[in-house]
Amino acid sequence: MTNYLNMNEQELLNVQKMVDITVNALEDVKAKDVLVLDTSSKTPLFARMIIASGDSTRQVKALANNVCVDLKEAGFEVLSSEGQESGEWALVDAGDLIVHVMLPAVRDFYDIEALWGGEKPSFHAGASKPWHAADN
Repeated sequence: MTNYLNMNEQELLNVQKMVDITVNALEDVKAKDVLVLDTSSKTPLFARMIIASGDSTRQVKALANNVCVDLKEAGFEVLSSEGQESGEWALVDAGDLIVHVMLPAVRDFYDIEALWGGEKPSFHAGASKPWHAADN
């Protein structure tokens, strides 16, 4: 397992190249709300996470597929790709980089940005909830 806090300059450049290729692949298929998170201090499993939205299941599938194709063309290995059957939430695992592509309602409901880049929710009596997908 790579220690992402102690990456050398070449490893950091490779991760940044993967991020750049992925963001461009997402933008090529008109992804919405693309967010890049540095997860290197949070987990030893991957260095970056990209989260993006697609307007339809067809677009979510196309976005994930375009990411896989572009990363492979650039010489990077895609370890796994999941969720492209339903198209509600697709995940691309490229080792140092994890990509989540979701429908907006799914993204809102799971709010993984808060899990990986935001603050921990507070559950104090009377405090407002930091989420809103399940509120009635």
